[in-house]
Amino acid sequence: MARLEVIADTFLSMNAPVQWAASALLSLQNSIQRQLLDRVLANLTELDRLLAKQKTCERLIVEAGWYAVLRVPVTQTDEELAVDLLRKQSVLVHPGHFYDFPRDGYLVLSLITREDEFKEGIERILEFLNDC
Repeated sequence: MARLEVIADTFLSMNAPVQWAASALLSLQNSIQRQLLDRVLANLTELDRLLAKQKTCERLIVEAGWYAVLRVPVTQTDEELAVDLLRKQSVLVHPGHFYDFPRDGYLVLSLITREDEFKEGIERILEFLNDC
C-alpha cells in the first residue's frame, strides 16, 4: 500500500470508488495477472506468426508491459496512418509520437486486446500496409 501511495502522490490520485475497491482488486491480483499474461503472450505469438508471413513491417523487442511496437514503412506521419487505420480498417492503434519516438514509422499496439479481435486487427493492418 505504501508503494501505491507514492504512485498516487506522484502521478494522479485514484478516485474514491477505486480507493474503496483497492483491497478487493489487490486480492484478485494473481488471477488477473495470470489472465493478462496469458493474453499478452498469446497475442504476441500471433503477432509474430503473422509478421513472419510478410516483409512490410517488423516488431521491436518487447521489454515490458502489454504493448508491442511495430516498425512500419513511412508513407505518411504516424498520426495520419493511425487515423487512416481507424477510418478505413476500424483498427485502433497509437502513433509512435505518443510514446516519444523521434520520427515516423512506428505504431504501438495493445497486447491485452481479446485474441480474436487482435488477430483480425493485425491482419487488417498488414493488408492496409501492403496496399499503400
